[in-house]
Amino acid sequence: MKKILNWVLAATLICGASIMTSCKEKQVQQAQENNTEVQVADSAKKVVSTELIRTDKSWDGVELPDYLQGRPELVAVKYVFPAGKKLGWHHHPVMNYGILVQGELTIIGQDGKEKVVHEGEAVVEMVNTIHHGENRGDKDVILYMFYLSQEGKELAVQHPEIPLE
Repeated sequence: MKKILNWVLAATLICGASIMTSCKEKQVQQAQENNTEVQVADSAKKVVSTELIRTDKSWDGVELPDYLQGRPELVAVKYVFPAGKKLGWHHHPVMNYGILVQGELTIIGQDGKEKVVHEGEAVVEMVNTIHHGENRGDKDVILYMFYLSQEGKELAVQHPEIPLE
């Protein structure tokens, strides 16, 4: 009889824990859907991954070039663009993409095509195409960029001969 009671008690505890975990997961899922926070015990927290971008084209729709041949060099750069700042005309000889974590950045191609990148968005930059960026907002832009390069290659080539308007 004692063994049966132990089994019943163990089964009850397991079922109760399972139901509590399920309820907490549902509460967290609903909170995420409603963009609200829920206090969750550390043991119930989960890593959440969200794919921000997957593409073979830059922001202007042009296909990215083939990978460079040889040993790669990965470079990560944090940029801070003060409000009202314009970055000069330049081009990137290597592929790069980034995440804008604060503010709003407008990228302008030499052909006049524009892309506004908003806070939290990912962007794939143009490769070997002249363009520039502007912070038209009232707060600093913070942008993290990731480059697939090679040792000794420039990440950006400036074009000071092209005036900014």
